[in-house]
Amino acid sequence: MNSPTKPPTTINSRGHPTEFEQIIQAKSHNFVGREFVFTAIHEFIHRYRQGYFTITGAPGSGKSAILAKYATDNPHVVYYNVELEGKNRAEEFISNICTQLIEIFAIDNLPVETFNITSLHQLIQQISDELKTQQKLIITIDGLDRIDRNSQSPGTNLFYLPRYLPDKVYFLLTRRPFLRNKSGLLIETPSHILNLADYPESTQQDIQTYIQQYLTHEDIKTWLNHHQINEQEFCTSLVTKSENNFMYISQILAAISEGFYPESWQYNQIPPGLETYYQQHWQKMKAANQDEEFSQAVLQVLVKQQQPISVEAIAEILNADEFDIEEVLENWFEFLIHQQIAGAEYYSFYHTNFCKWLAKKLES
Repeated sequence: MNSPTKPPTTINSRGHPTEFEQIIQAKSHNFVGREFVFTAIHEFIHRYRQGYFTITGAPGSGKSAILAKYATDNPHVVYYNVELEGKNRAEEFISNICTQLIEIFAIDNLPVETFNITSLHQLIQQISDELKTQQKLIITIDGLDRIDRNSQSPGTNLFYLPRYLPDKVYFLLTRRPFLRNKSGLLIETPSHILNLADYPESTQQDIQTYIQQYLTHEDIKTWLNHHQINEQEFCTSLVTKSENNFMYISQILAAISEGFYPESWQYNQIPPGLETYYQQHWQKMKAANQDEEFSQAVLQVLVKQQQPISVEAIAEILNADEFDIEEVLENWFEFLIHQQIAGAEYYSFYHTNFCKWLAKKLES
């Protein structure tokens, strides 16, 4: 598989491709906290000679912001963002990463037009061999699961990532929750998965700090004063409503700043940015299952629940086979919270606001 000849990727003064710089700056803007993540990354890199470190979390949990902040603070790392338009194909990934590696490490013995799987693996090995004792090669990939799987051979690692890694080479990945048997990766090298959902207290504190940071903005202060809303009560209420979701918080605060709530702050009014975000979820959910009628029936049951519901309970309500229910839910896995309670599988949507949005969508 050879990628088409393309103009070389331009590396800016900060050490990253200019095509990714805007998203790095946007995602890391007003960044706060998440020290537990950076500490875990640091410990992993210093414990193992090479490996894969994966950050997982529900949509809107701040994965992209974490990786953007890491890239900002560590301009020597190689950065790639799958969610940028046109960047979700394996060929584009290989071409972009190879170009970055050649420019960063001043390698001149590999023609641009020959980029392929072998090129990538050879480059990584060559760089590993030439790194000094304290040097590391860290390649970051934001949104690993957003790949167009049709762009590569079935049964291969996502983006053809190496099964084995040479010394001093690390991949730092982000992705939404996934089933282990559908990871898309077969690797035989040290690996670690950090699930942001496993750190609720630290995340809640970061959410609170993020809100308090906004309370110093004049437009927010003016809005609170106009509506005679106490800052502490506002912060406490918003932290609770956030359910530890940074996307929700950022969009609500942005909507207030932009005058979306001129009269009063109604939680049932979804800001345009959040509406667009949920619409993207909806489109992906609809495309995930072939039997639209059956999947819609499952969805109808899910959105009516105030608490997580078991596969068995859904099957009883619909008079359907549990296996068929599980198949539908597994295709929506990234949007759900999955729990095992007393040996049974329970599911609920990752955020109450998204669940309410879906309920209204089904009514329309």
